[in-house]
Amino acid sequence: MPAGTIHYWAAAKAAAGTAEEPYTAATLAEALDAVRERHPGELTRVLQRCSFLIDGDPVGTRGHETVRLAEGGTVEVLPPFAGG
Repeated sequence: MPAGTIHYWAAAKAAAGTAEEPYTAATLAEALDAVRERHPGELTRVLQRCSFLIDGDPVGTRGHETVRLAEGGTVEVLPPFAGG
């Protein structure tokens, strides 16, 4: 199963209590399920409003179960940002 890094930004970082952590998952859905299990509560609520980049590419409206993760990849968790 691929392993990589999840990077949290802004409100997601605050809710997770860390800027990054490893993942071991084949899809974005699996990685996010593991995140919700490790960080129940506020991060689960924040994730509902987030957008995601996988190795720099936006996920957009694709189903998270269809988004494959790569060995050594990066998932960026981006909550809505205020301002400019």
